[in-house]
Amino acid sequence: MRTDTTTQGDILAGFRKDHACLLLVHFHDVGGARGWLGRLLPELSTTEEVTRFNAKFSAARNLRKGVDPTTMSVLWTGLSLTHAGLGTLAQKDPFPAVPAGSTAEAFRDGPAARAGLLGDTGSSAPASWLFGTAEDGVHAVLTLAADDAGRLTEAVARHREALERAGAEVLFRQDGATLPGELRGHEHFGFLDAISQPGVRGFDAPDPATGTTVQGRPGTRLVPAGEFLVGHERVGQRPAALPAWATGGSFHVVRRLAQDVPGWWDQAGECLAALKKSGAAPAGAGPEWLAARMVGRWPGGAPVATCPAAERIPVPGEDVDGPLDFHDDLQGWTTPLFAHIRKSNPRAGLTPAPGRPPVPAAEIDSRRIIRRGIPFGPPYRPGARPADRGLLFVSHQADLVGQFEFIAARWSNNADFPPGRHPRPGTDPVIGSGSPAAFESPSPGGSRATTLVFERFVRTEGAVYAFTPSIPTLRALAAGHLDNAIEVHPGTVLRAGDTLDAGSVRLRFDAGGDLVLQDGDGHTLWSAGTAGSGADARFSGDGELTVHRADGRTLWSSKTGGRKGARLLVRPSGDAVIVQDGHTLWRVPGRRPGAPGTR
Repeated sequence: MRTDTTTQGDILAGFRKDHACLLLVHFHDVGGARGWLGRLLPELSTTEEVTRFNAKFSAARNLRKGVDPTTMSVLWTGLSLTHAGLGTLAQKDPFPAVPAGSTAEAFRDGPAARAGLLGDTGSSAPASWLFGTAEDGVHAVLTLAADDAGRLTEAVARHREALERAGAEVLFRQDGATLPGELRGHEHFGFLDAISQPGVRGFDAPDPATGTTVQGRPGTRLVPAGEFLVGHERVGQRPAALPAWATGGSFHVVRRLAQDVPGWWDQAGECLAALKKSGAAPAGAGPEWLAARMVGRWPGGAPVATCPAAERIPVPGEDVDGPLDFHDDLQGWTTPLFAHIRKSNPRAGLTPAPGRPPVPAAEIDSRRIIRRGIPFGPPYRPGARPADRGLLFVSHQADLVGQFEFIAARWSNNADFPPGRHPRPGTDPVIGSGSPAAFESPSPGGSRATTLVFERFVRTEGAVYAFTPSIPTLRALAAGHLDNAIEVHPGTVLRAGDTLDAGSVRLRFDAGGDLVLQDGDGHTLWSAGTAGSGADARFSGDGELTVHRADGRTLWSSKTGGRKGARLLVRPSGDAVIVQDGHTLWRVPGRRPGAPGTR
């Protein structure tokens, strides 16, 4: 996976540069856009080259005792496309069907249409956004990142000229840069950022002692690669239910988040006074004491869970999250339940209700996202001229609904998360939409709650949902092609209710235990004949589709085993096939599109 030359490099390897620029683009001419894409392809940075450079850079940095090598400089380029952008280049809908509640629906609708779900209301409502509304028509996000600001400036100018020649328009330019001096690596509130990233199975080396965590980072769990890169195994071997063009790519969320630095810190001071009055905070505590609990970390990155009394500066190379999982703080007495790091990743400290056992950390894996954010604007200085500042939030995930939107709607902006608490924990005090929050502390009677009111000091100023396709998909798009057949990837398991919808036909494992091909109206066109006995259906790595009993015995088989690299597709043309190198190994014909019973 580290040597993959077909996937874009920012997804798993990460550009991780001090300077970045995102150009949000609209295509006015289809032919011009396809030509521009074809010329851009050789410049796109792959996983292999970014991984290789990052390894050399890290080795050189270690030799310099943590100081960046000045002789190593590179420019990275990445491209993502919105639903409208894919449709414009392909001149057809990217999805053959858009099931309600699916990631396809979220991607098509975009974040502006889902603002209420995401907590983007009031001052964060789309009406005040700088980009990302339906009227903008963003088609592409071109990401440029470099070690050297001058090199980035030259690249931006060159790409803008190329886009103009292709008849495209840059709708918005978003610059970002690592903060200077003591704030290097920190966001504008002053806290070290991007600490807790998931490990990726197959990309990051496993710890030989556990096999479930990253080598050298005992607190970092290895998450199946399919949670970030479409086409690889997911948690529980769940189906991606996405078109073939999505294989090797990742959904790309971009959000411009403005930060009111003095307002946020003033709020911390006011709330601290309320805690002192109730006896829930030490008399000598300063605003940083509460701010650390709002974030869940001290400004230097050390978790409050491991050093609650005062900040401890981590030593270089230390895995500060090694012992962090909240299993011994289910009440939130040390790290509040509303703390940002618990709201965005509850780890082993999540219980379905008070008194119940914690949810296993493995069940949280399917919610993880990879973050690639960078600050924008100058650091806050008291008395300085007002300036725009904040965080350019960027994330990669294979499932918009089950990952990014789940975290935003069900965790961060949900005052009732964790569930079953009275009073309610409140929303995330860093990025949440604002709400009363319960600060729990021990008391002779058990636990007492002091109510704090957190207002919003991080405001959404723009958002885009895009997709970072593989190089082969982009090459096909440059030629005007887009394979929108639904692909079932090797290692996938279909369970009761799982449906792969290609519009005219759908492959479904029904509640009765049968694998069936149905038309658009739900009429069965073909059946494996396993009703009453089937427990699941599996597509193996050697190209065989099978239905199994609960005890694992095979009930039905496509008899196509031994064909590694074979693909299972549910095609809008009206059939399900297993193909390899252009040859059909197995086919279940349905009805042709437009025939009665299709849609």
